Amino acid sequence: MKRALIVTYYWPPAGGPGVQRWLKFVKYFKEFGVAPIVYIPENPNYPLVDENFSAEIPSDTEILKHPIKEPYRFAKFFSKKKTKQMSSGIIPKKDSSAIEKVMLYVRGNFFIPDARVGWVKPSVKYLTDYIENNSVDVVITTGPPHSLHLIGMKLQKAMNVKWIADFRDPWTTIHYHKSLRLNKSSEKKHKALEAAVLNAADVVTVTSPTTKKEFEVITNRPIEVITNGFDSWKEMEYNLDIKFSISHIGSLLSERNPKNLWNVLAEICNENSSFKRDLELKFAGAVSDEVKESLSEFNLDENSNFLGYVSHSEALKLQNESQVLLLVEINSAETRAIIPGKLFEYLAAKRPIIALGPNKSDIEAIVDETKSGKFFDYSEDKELKNEILRLYEQYKTGDLKVASEGVDRFSRKQLTKQMSALIKDVSL
Repeated sequence: MKRALIVTYYWPPAGGPGVQRWLKFVKYFKEFGVAPIVYIPENPNYPLVDENFSAEIPSDTEILKHPIKEPYRFAKFFSKKKTKQMSSGIIPKKDSSAIEKVMLYVRGNFFIPDARVGWVKPSVKYLTDYIENNSVDVVITTGPPHSLHLIGMKLQKAMNVKWIADFRDPWTTIHYHKSLRLNKSSEKKHKALEAAVLNAADVVTVTSPTTKKEFEVITNRPIEVITNGFDSWKEMEYNLDIKFSISHIGSLLSERNPKNLWNVLAEICNENSSFKRDLELKFAGAVSDEVKESLSEFNLDENSNFLGYVSHSEALKLQNESQVLLLVEINSAETRAIIPGKLFEYLAAKRPIIALGPNKSDIEAIVDETKSGKFFDYSEDKELKNEILRLYEQYKTGDLKVASEGVDRFSRKQLTKQMSALIKDVSL
């Protein structure tokens, strides 16, 4: 049994997608000969909480905790709402206030690579003591927050331990990086740290082919693509929505605002009163003010249902009950590498998917290969309209379904098998 020390910031009771990747690996690791030791902050400041995830932690999992000083705790005194949004990743497209400008500047230039960098030094000391007194075959750090990779790099150097750096998202090419109001010195430091991590890790794991290509320009170290996925769940009772529901699960950030879709839906509503009566847009998760304003501009208010943050189990139920599932990614070259975790659970729900994203997005290949729906870039308004009308016609005849293929390869258990094999190879 190989012992893997996993350094992660997000862990139950944290909610949202960031916690699920390594929670699910830990859930299945022992079936594949890996004993996980999980190192987490003792007093984290999670913007989202979902107590249901705690039940998935195997009872015999070794958990290590050490205190962290969270700058977001102090920022709340200035603006609780803006602080929560920023810590959730919601950065306004336009700086609407002086306090937002200051918070972004401080976040980007005083905390490099991120606001959890103060946890690095105490964590290295704590984990050095642990490794000296306990057997550890490999250290795994997962980011964001990418400051955790600095913990892995320092432990590798000090303890001569094998190290895997796992990137759930890119670093300097992540979509919000340019919004941090970085000065030239800070930008240079980000890139230097990114290169140092990529060139020091024994193996780098990423969640998308595009991220792998981007990192291959920086390093010759081995890079493996292990995507996110879906977990099997107990059979649940559900009935398809009576309305022609188009549901988006997860946060809709300020820049993730598909005005072309709202325009297409408004056009169809104006042309077809039956469609207007039947349409329901469901939003589960944080939705930015910009998105809500756009929906209002296109007269889709009465068709919009904002559910707020829902538990993971509620999200699964929503996905299975929805007529159509909506996936939206920012229309930017920087987001081609982003494959939202919800895509894989959408696949498991086996409901038709409408996906919007940038040209050459990694999302498109998965949607096409699995025959689970249709992907559109932001220039394909006519094709998007035709697809919505086609789905609506099938809904009216009671025949709206999808015959997807090859979805099982994205199951969490299969992905854990891949990660376990990699751990064993690295620790030889």
